[in-house]
Parts: sequence; C-alpha cells; structure tokens
Amino acid sequence: MKNARTYQFASKPSIVSTAVAVGPLEKQSPFLPHFDLVYDDERFGQETNEKGHAYLIEETCKLAIMKGGFQTTDIDLFLAGDLVNQMTPTNFAARELATPFMGMFSACATSISTLITASFFLETNHMERILFGSASQHNAIERQFRYPIEYGAQKPPTGQWTVTGGGFGVLSHYQSDKPYVHSATIGQVVDCELKDPLDMGSAMAAAAFDTIQFHLSQNKGTSYDFVMTGDLGKTGSAILKELIRTSGVSSYFVDQYRDAGAEFYGNNDKLLSGASGAGCSATVYYGPIYAELLKKQWKKVLLVATGALLSPLSFQQGESIPCIAHAVELSMD
Repeated sequence: MKNARTYQFASKPSIVSTAVAVGPLEKQSPFLPHFDLVYDDERFGQETNEKGHAYLIEETCKLAIMKGGFQTTDIDLFLAGDLVNQMTPTNFAARELATPFMGMFSACATSISTLITASFFLETNHMERILFGSASQHNAIERQFRYPIEYGAQKPPTGQWTVTGGGFGVLSHYQSDKPYVHSATIGQVVDCELKDPLDMGSAMAAAAFDTIQFHLSQNKGTSYDFVMTGDLGKTGSAILKELIRTSGVSSYFVDQYRDAGAEFYGNNDKLLSGASGAGCSATVYYGPIYAELLKKQWKKVLLVATGALLSPLSFQQGESIPCIAHAVELSMD
C-alpha cells in the first residue's frame, strides 16, 4: 500500500477473459471490431427495456465466463452494478447466474470500482475467480435521469448518449500472458455545485482531475502509453485537459490523454458531446483496450472511470451532482 487511497497489488491479479455486448446504435462505433456480441434489437428480444438490460448483463457475463474456459460454478464472486433504481437489472441477472453476488454502485465509475474491489479480494488469496463489470441500456437509463425518449426532449450540445452495452471480465491470480492490475487509486467525492443532468461531463471533470492528480503524485516517474477517462465526453474532457494544463501535474499528460465517451461514436455530431453510461467505459476498457494489451501493443495504461452520483429524486429536490472517479493501472509483462 502506498497510502489510504492508492494501493499497489503485489499479487498482480490478472484479467483472464472479457466479453462485450452492445445494441444496434453502437454499430457506429469505431470500436465495433472488438465487440463480441452486437444486437439488432435495443431490448434484446425482451418485452421491456429493463428486462432487456438484465438479459444483456446475463448474456455478456456468460460469454466472459465461457471465454475464460470456466463455468458459472467456477466463479467465487460476482461484482457488478448498473444505473437503474436499486440496480434491478444486475440483481435479476445475478439471479439467473446463481453465483455469490455483491451489487455495487459507483454510477458510471462502476466498471472500475468493481475491478478494484475484485483485486482486493484476490489479494487476500481467499478466492480464485471473480466476475466483474457493468452495463447500461439507453432507454432504461434516459428515463431514470432525464426524460423518457417518447417525450422527445431536445438536448443541448453538452448532452451525451447513454450507451446500450456491457463489459464484463473474469479476474484471477497472476498469469504472465494476461493484463494485470498493477495499482489503483480510490476516488473521493468532488462536488462543484453543478445541477444540470444534461451536462454531466462538466460535473465529473473535477473528480477525474482529483483522482488522476493523486495517482500520478503517488507514481512519480511512471510512464503510460495513455491515460483514458470513461465518459467525460467532448465537453468534460476539454475541461479536464485545461485543469491538467494549468496544474502542471504532468508535462506529457495532455498528449497521452483520451476519453472513451468522446471517441465512442466517432465524429457523429448528432450525438452531441459523445457517449456516457455505465456501459461506456466498460465496453471500451474490456473490449478494445483489453485486446490491445493482450497483443502487447501497449504495456501500461491508466484507466479512469467517472460517475455522477445523483438520483432522479435528488435532482428533483434541487440537489447538486456529487461525482466520483476511480483509477486502475493495467500492465502487461
């Protein structure tokens, strides 16, 4: 342990397999070649958006387990979450998987908070294989935090499109041919008193900056192939770049920085500031990023997932949007 927030994992827990599934709009993504399952139906053949969300999680988890050469009975713990009230899609998927389960909520940062928690469990050497990840379904999430799509509300340029997709992986003990978790930094809540649910990128940028700044301060001299945030979008990532520029944290950071949300749908301006949702960072991190690490195209990356910790009720009551960001440093020998 470096301190209370940053931990270096001596056991090098390895991501031995991953799987990514997405909906129809996500066919537009430049990351498409790295998606395992691509569906033509936003609801995945189910009668409601929420049931489709649960089906997406279940099928992606089953594929991640199978790609690792395992069965569900080989999984010691399932760590996952989503953005629907009480995480019911994840809960219902866990019911079908019938594995030991702990639901986790870090909003869109759940893709990384589940991986960090899984790494701590493996560090104790009391478990062998942990399933982790997160997902989102566009229609279900839009009516959670903004408006039902039938309402036809127009979004401002700062708005982002919730990804229909999920990314899950199996974490196990160190394997030299697999990417492993070198270290992680746990975020702390940052609240800039912003209240617009159609501009979450601006709200989350400061949390991302806080976590990145702290992680870099604890890993001085470490060089990364790149640093990627999860879903700040074009608006939030521009703010983060400016915060980094003026802070003097790292002279090379801006050139090495990427944002999954800004890149997810390519240059499609109709989707405004880009992508978001618990499935945004999960599909990118455990799809293309994982694949390129496997091929040793990159050796060390810092992945930061950001989350807006609001609810429909807190927004209606006029509360601001507190935010969080968690970071994981993945390495490949």
